[in-house]
Amino acid sequence: MVHRILIVTAVAAEADSVSAGLGLGDPGLLPLPGGLTLRRHRDRVDVLVGGVGPAAVAAATGTALAHEALTGDRGRYGLVVSAGIAGGFLPAAPVGSVVVSSAIVAADLGAETPDGYLAVEELGFGRSVHHVPEALTDRITTALTAGSTDTAGPDAGTPDAGTPDTAAPGTTAPPYALAPVLTVSTVTGTARRAAELAERHPTAAAEAMEGFGVAEAAAAHGVPVVEIRAVSNAVGPRDRAAWRIGEALGALRHTFELLSRTVFVEPWEPS
Repeated sequence: MVHRILIVTAVAAEADSVSAGLGLGDPGLLPLPGGLTLRRHRDRVDVLVGGVGPAAVAAATGTALAHEALTGDRGRYGLVVSAGIAGGFLPAAPVGSVVVSSAIVAADLGAETPDGYLAVEELGFGRSVHHVPEALTDRITTALTAGSTDTAGPDAGTPDAGTPDTAAPGTTAPPYALAPVLTVSTVTGTARRAAELAERHPTAAAEAMEGFGVAEAAAAHGVPVVEIRAVSNAVGPRDRAAWRIGEALGALRHTFELLSRTVFVEPWEPS
């Protein structure tokens, strides 16, 4: 049976970088309910633009998983990946680096109290964390470590903040961190908020807006999930002039180029 993977991004630019990194040629386009479109790469890897924020992307991911379970003749997905760019917590995740999730955390799913923040688990219902199996993250980080030993060729480009997908094939893999990735509904834009999140989640390396939504949908269908983020900016005061979106999209592309030759080739089974 072909190992099948669903990769979910928030926006088209992220999906473009992922698709380019996969190197599987132009995808077929499969319409899904709700106005969604699945990019199908050789019946092996599907890429979905799921929308911004945990609610939209949970609905989109759930739609794709349910559609495949009900109508697919290629076998069910064996892995779901939430992918895109993100803010990084310094010094763990500088701009241009990649974060592989050891856990996917809903950072603001809970309640504020006079004594501080309470996660939804402490309120007695729900969950705010999806832990990623160590066997899966080991395979991903092994592939990225091996990629970091590649030598940049003479034609290797320097990422340009103004254009996506600038990492040239064969360039050295971006540095990576294995750490929790936070999902937030409001992107951090102040030093105070950044400090609050860092205190509450001291081991987190990145924040984005979709991972937990993807993870909830994957868990409902019993499919393993991991989040992979390329860092475009530091978590903290909002400074758009400092964002390096092109560099992050290039790192995202190169990361998925490496994974398409390794982790995505063979099925992964939970131990």
